[in-house]
Order: sequence, then structure tokens, then C-alpha cells
Amino acid sequence: MMVHFGFGREVASLTIALFVAGYCVGPLVWGPLSETYGRKLPLLVGFTIYTCFQVGCALSPNTGAILVFRFLGGTFAAAPLVVSGALISDMWDANTRGKALGFFTLAPFAGPALGPTVSGFMNLAGVDWRWVFWVMTIFAGVCTLLILFTIPETFMPYLLVKRAQQLRKETGDQRYWAPLEKRKFTVVQRLEQTVARPFKIFFREPMLIAITMYMSFVYGCIYLLFEAYPIVFSEGHGFNTGISGLMFLPIFVGGSLGVISYLVWWNPRYERLAREFAPAPVPPEYRLEQAMWAAPIFAASFFWFGWTSYPGINYWAPMTAGGGIGFSTIWIFLALFNYIIDAYLFVAASALAANTVIRSMFGASFPLFATQMFETLNPRWASTLVGCIAIVMGPIPFILRTYGPVLRRKSKYAPSHPAAPKKVEPEGSV
Repeated sequence: MMVHFGFGREVASLTIALFVAGYCVGPLVWGPLSETYGRKLPLLVGFTIYTCFQVGCALSPNTGAILVFRFLGGTFAAAPLVVSGALISDMWDANTRGKALGFFTLAPFAGPALGPTVSGFMNLAGVDWRWVFWVMTIFAGVCTLLILFTIPETFMPYLLVKRAQQLRKETGDQRYWAPLEKRKFTVVQRLEQTVARPFKIFFREPMLIAITMYMSFVYGCIYLLFEAYPIVFSEGHGFNTGISGLMFLPIFVGGSLGVISYLVWWNPRYERLAREFAPAPVPPEYRLEQAMWAAPIFAASFFWFGWTSYPGINYWAPMTAGGGIGFSTIWIFLALFNYIIDAYLFVAASALAANTVIRSMFGASFPLFATQMFETLNPRWASTLVGCIAIVMGPIPFILRTYGPVLRRKSKYAPSHPAAPKKVEPEGSV
């Protein structure tokens, strides 16, 4: 695109940043709308229009068009990011939800890890840059069909509305109604609920602020690697775009191992806790233990990546550091996603919307300064700076593990409260 449209490196970075910037706008609409019109409709509308904007990107005649279509594509692609977490909480109870959320959390990081590999070899094959967007159009179209034919409506208040409408139609009795139908809003109230509600929740919840800032930093670091890896592997080790793209694969492998270890260890552990606390729910703070283990690994991985990035050191060393980054990122996100859903169960979509908006601001801004940072400081000191910030932010899960119950008791939006575990007999006892 730089050759075709004649723009520089900064504008090229905007094609990444503006798409992620769309995640800052989309959640303000999709999250609250999913609490009014159900989960499926926002997903279907969002992904259908997102698919159309991929066609727009592929057919873009100039720089302005590609930048606008990228931003609008990100805005509509944000629908599953914010709605899916709430949909998962609708479909599964707290014991089972973690398994589904594990695969959901891996998906947004699989794209950034696998995308450079695909596009790198497409570049080596000599295909036109527009085929990048045609491939994404095909993929998005298939996902849209899957949403249409496989995802059910799961939001109970909206299902009650459809049930009441059906009963009124079948019986002619207008006395049937659902609570959601009684909620009549003016345009101003609708805007307040759609745009202001996520931020109203966010700024009133210290624990949501802390979680969001940490997740945003971690998320931004993933997009930082889009600019750091070419400097280390293409310029430093002399790899072509295809081989340089392969360097991202350990991030996906590490993330996959993170999900597998979650399913093997953390989720069964949570199921045991659920039996101990029954019939009360498990306090959300137990979700944070996973992030407490992952925080040091995330920080250490950036020191590992930075100080093995010398051209004279075998490329396997910095490449393997990506596995630690992917592994720890998945653990951090799984822990904190589950914590948000458990703590803000009935306003989870709005809480996740605020989280997604702030997190996407970091994801959009990090690529804009990443190249300059890694070229000015060099990969060693740039990665050291990131690692030091990770060390400073790493105690957040530890602090919330201790003081989370106090903060939730003071919260207007957290429905759950800490409960003392029940005594249970060991399995097999008489």
C-alpha cells in the first residue's frame, strides 16, 4: 500500500491504528444495545456491515478511502469483542463459562499472531495488496453465516419480550408483557444509556479502572510487537516478510498452551471451589490468582525478548520469548475477563464495553510510536522500558485479590458479595 498510494511509514501505521481505534467507538453502541435488543442482532448487524467494509478496503481508490474504511470496519468489528463475553455468561454458568471464555480469549490474539504469517507469504507470492482484504472478506463472510445459523438469542429479558409478543398475538390478550417492554426511553435517555452508561460505570468503579488499565497496557504491548518484530527479525536478522511473519507463531503457540493449562488446571480448581462455596457463588477474587502467576511471566518475557534481540544471538531466543508473552497474556486476560463478568454480572456488557474502549485506545496508539521507540532506544532498552512498566503494573491483581471484597461491598454495580466457604467432606468419605 505504501508503494501503491505513495504514503509514508506513519500513514501505514495508521491502517493498523485506525482499525483498532474503531474498537473505541463500536463498544459504546454494541454493549448497551445488546442489553436492549438481545445478543444476536448486534452481532449479526455488526459483522454483516464489517464484511461490507472489507470489500470497501479491497476496492479503495485512494489513501483517504482506505483509512476511512479501516476505521469504520473496526467500529463494526467491535460487536463480537464486547457482546461475546456477555453472550458466554448467558449461555453457561460460572463453572462452565471459563472453558468457553478460554477459547474466546485466544481468538483475538490468534489473529495478530497468524495474520503476519499469512500476509508475509502473500507478499512473497507477489499477489496484489488488495487480496489481503479479499481474504478477510471471505473469512468475515463465513463468520457472518455462522452467526446467522448457529448462534441463538441468549439474553433472557429479550427472550421474555419475544415470548410476550407471541402470547399477545396467539391469544389476543394484551395483558401479557415483559419487563423490558416497560422501559421506554426518550432520545436523550437512549443516548445516555448507550454512550454514557459504560463510562458512568467505569469512572465509579476503582477496581474496573485498575483492571482496565492493566489489560490495556498488556493489549497495547501485543500491537507494539507489530512494529518491533520487523526491526528485530527483518532488519536485524535479515529475514524476508514470510519468515519474519513466522516469528509471530510462538505468540499463538504460547496462547494455546495458556488455554490448555487453564482447562487442565485452573478450571477444575474453580469447579472444586464452586462445590465448597455452594449454594453461594465463588467470590470473584479467586479468578485473580491466575493473573498473579502470569504478571511476573509477562514482565520477564519482555526482558527476555529485548536482551536476546542482538543480531549475533540466534533468532530462536527472541522468537521463543513470544511464547512467554502469549502464554502470560492469555492467563491475564482470562483471569480479568472472568473477574469482570463475575463482579458485574448484570451490567457485564457495559463494563466490558468500557474496558474494550479504553483497551482499544492503547492498542491504537502503541503502533504509532513503537517504531520510533524501538529505533531510538534500540530493541534492548525499548523492551526493558516495557518490562519495567509491566513490573510496576503487575501488583494490580495482588491488590485486588486482597481488597476486592471491600471495593465490591461499596459498589453500586457489583451484585455479588464475598461468602465464607462451606465445609465439605472429602470425596470418598462416609
